[in-house]
Amino acid sequence: MPSELMWVEKYRPKTLDEVIDQREIIIGLKKMLNEVSEMPHMLFSGPPGTGKTTVALCIARHLYNDAWRDHTLELNASDERGIDVIRNKVKAFSQFFDRTLGIPFKLVILDEADMMTSEAQTALRRIMEMTARTTRFILICNYLSKIISPIQSRCAVFRFKKLDRDDVVKYLSQICEKEGVKYDENALKEIYEITEGDLRRALNLLQSASSLKGKITIEIVRKIAGEVSGNFMIDVLETLIKEGYSPARKKLFEYMITLGLSGIDVIRLAMDALDFMGKMNPKIAEILATYDFRLVEGGNEEIQLSAFLAAIHNELRS
Repeated sequence: MPSELMWVEKYRPKTLDEVIDQREIIIGLKKMLNEVSEMPHMLFSGPPGTGKTTVALCIARHLYNDAWRDHTLELNASDERGIDVIRNKVKAFSQFFDRTLGIPFKLVILDEADMMTSEAQTALRRIMEMTARTTRFILICNYLSKIISPIQSRCAVFRFKKLDRDDVVKYLSQICEKEGVKYDENALKEIYEITEGDLRRALNLLQSASSLKGKITIEIVRKIAGEVSGNFMIDVLETLIKEGYSPARKKLFEYMITLGLSGIDVIRLAMDALDFMGKMNPKIAEILATYDFRLVEGGNEEIQLSAFLAAIHNELRS
């Protein structure tokens, strides 16, 4: 592969002007940032891979320049151990800040806010109110409908749309040129179709395709996304059977990053792999359906896939 560094991070935009598509949102944010002292809490909603977290980090850099890491707290609602942990972290973080920067608040970016229960969101609303003098929140979610109204009403809401195909293809072609990778434009269009406008997945798939010698073609893209990903699931399941849960889980997430796959992709490939291996039965079919539904509804991929593997492991051992 031309570069060891993951392209998702290597080419992550640093400024709002570098963000792909989302033109109306960027225009609105720039106007808002002209009056920093009046900046409200924000709520970013929309499909995965459309730039929500990237835009939040661009705002942090815009506000604090090189000191942005010291003045920005990044949290993931599904990773924290409850609302009390979030409360304590925000309280400790918001107590002190460098007033010489001219920004009267610190920034908290809370990802996957829609994974929080209504009760936790109610507590979060109180935290936002209690720290309003020294803190601004940017909440990030896939599903706006899962955020309680009292939080929505306290935020400027920005709805991110699925990225335009031409914009994504142009962006992927620019990366290929920077990395010295030859490509067919139709292959880049195929990457867009396979990843359904999710730029994170598209970049991962492009990087995986670039690791093979020669020009990136439609055939190579389909091979990486299809045949290879199907074989990888058999490998994960065989590891689960022979070595146990932890090695299989580690292997699964490594493959997902390398191949640019979503959680829903994994469940559907697992169904084919289990059928091919002769392991399919009514109970396993029920497990597959359960976790497919949870992921479609916006469940956290790491949590749901970890639980899915554990459920499959238990069933295969019974």
